Amino acid sequence: MGIRDDIDAIVKSGDVVLFMKGTPQFPQCGFSGQVVQILDHVGVPFKGVNVLENDMIRQGIKDYANWPTIPQLYIKGEFVGGCDIVREMFQSGELVPLLEEKGVAIRDRAIG
Repeated sequence: MGIRDDIDAIVKSGDVVLFMKGTPQFPQCGFSGQVVQILDHVGVPFKGVNVLENDMIRQGIKDYANWPTIPQLYIKGEFVGGCDIVREMFQSGELVPLLEEKGVAIRDRAIG
């Protein structure tokens, strides 16, 4: 099994998967941190994949999506975008409807 297969399995391992620098609890770049904050704010559980732990995944995810930067957000196995796209979708009100359309459970934000 090659790195592309490994990445494909990770992408499909959860409803919402974020390839990022660092962890959701301790992001190690500002762009990754922004996406974590947005996902936490909208109340969607997600799986964070720290690309700093594996150089093959760090490069391989860029090739997988043909997207040169990290973070990268996947919803139900589909590439959504990086920090700028996620932030724009959040600000324009498109992110939550996309999550709902894909059948992703969103926690009640009042409960946290």
